[in-house]
Amino acid sequence: MNIQRFPLRAGHAARHLLNDSLNVVTVSERIEQLNALDVSEAAAVLAGVPQQKALRIIARPELVHAAQIIAALPVETAVRLLKATAHDRVADIFQAMDERCRTAIFSRLDAATAHAVEHLMAYPQRTAGSIMTTEFVSVPDDFTVAETLAHVRLVENASETVYAIYLLDHITRMLVGVVTLRRLITVPAEAPILSVAQCHGVVHASPLMAQEEVARLIRRHNLLALPVTNDDGRMLGIVTVDDVIDTMIADTTEDAQKFGGMEALGKPYMQIGFAGMVKKRAGWLAALFLGEMLTASAMQYFEGELEKAVVLTLFIPLIMSSGGNSGSQATSLIIRALAVGELKLSDWWRVALRELPTGMTLGAILGLVGFARIALWQHMGLYNYGEHWLLVGFTVFAALIGIVTFGSMAGSMLPFLLQRLRLDPASASAPAVATLVDVSGLVIYFTVALVILSGTLL
Repeated sequence: MNIQRFPLRAGHAARHLLNDSLNVVTVSERIEQLNALDVSEAAAVLAGVPQQKALRIIARPELVHAAQIIAALPVETAVRLLKATAHDRVADIFQAMDERCRTAIFSRLDAATAHAVEHLMAYPQRTAGSIMTTEFVSVPDDFTVAETLAHVRLVENASETVYAIYLLDHITRMLVGVVTLRRLITVPAEAPILSVAQCHGVVHASPLMAQEEVARLIRRHNLLALPVTNDDGRMLGIVTVDDVIDTMIADTTEDAQKFGGMEALGKPYMQIGFAGMVKKRAGWLAALFLGEMLTASAMQYFEGELEKAVVLTLFIPLIMSSGGNSGSQATSLIIRALAVGELKLSDWWRVALRELPTGMTLGAILGLVGFARIALWQHMGLYNYGEHWLLVGFTVFAALIGIVTFGSMAGSMLPFLLQRLRLDPASASAPAVATLVDVSGLVIYFTVALVILSGTLL
């Protein structure tokens, strides 16, 4: 039977499609449909879904208003669902929930779940501890392969992943090794678990390690999960690759929005109301507008020169855009390199030594193009730049070298400065760098013009 699915608008239609008796709606579709409803309707629909399917919906970070939907459920229903949800996901939901609702639900959790969730919520955001799960498979280091496999079968449903099994010292509970499930099923059942496990050079993280560093470790060592240990070597939890992907996607989205010259939305585009959208964008736009007003101040300062050599005004857009573009390029490259760990704060001077000749070369290339354009237009009769057109061409050539070099240096150093001040380097947005270079570019342009054209046009 060919079943046609339509996007949902009304609550009645959503309830119909989410009716479990149809058994044709995927979890992703269910989440999209819930996201299209208001919180009270979404809660009513979720309450009518079989628990196992409801748990799969709650577990997905794509459910935009998960905290509000859970809070809108009857307390008994919310408690029942959260008890069966992974602890790290419960911690995420609680952190986004209203304090009154969180307290009411938290007080009804069993002691083990409450302790685990409270422990996770104590770690700072964007650290390994804040995104780890305490539900992992571990066995004492005196087990055999057969005993380990039997334990995996026993706890499989209660663990985040079973692809990696962690060996703990049977006395101290310290992490001593790790073995993959694939390795376990290829060795004799009677073999000691220590004989098949990796016990040297086990990669692990501290709970306060930044999530960016966690992502780098997982990528560098091709891991599906990374163990998190305390200072004594006791295992606290694991960070799975899907958790890292979720958090890094959220961070990348936030950085991209900041880099566009606005405050991070924090929600999907279509979930932001009109007033919220204006609020998120107006502040940055106003700040950039005030910055651009300095451009007018710079032009007023050189008003006399402009009156004497009006021809200089023809190249102001060219000059400003070239400097802003070079600064934006450099900023984009450095922010990305800092984000993926290719550069450290101490590398600023290497970057400066690299960007200085790069900026000068790029400026010279653009300057030659600008000079050639002036010469071509003059000789073809397309525009008359006056008897001193050659000096005007040299002015544009020299100014572009200075402005593009300054733009490259400013754009590359600003992210380092922000990181040194413990601010987000992504705040060095392209519009902000362009505004800075616009103002400075005018000063450089007219200063060069004064030097070259003094005694002729000026």
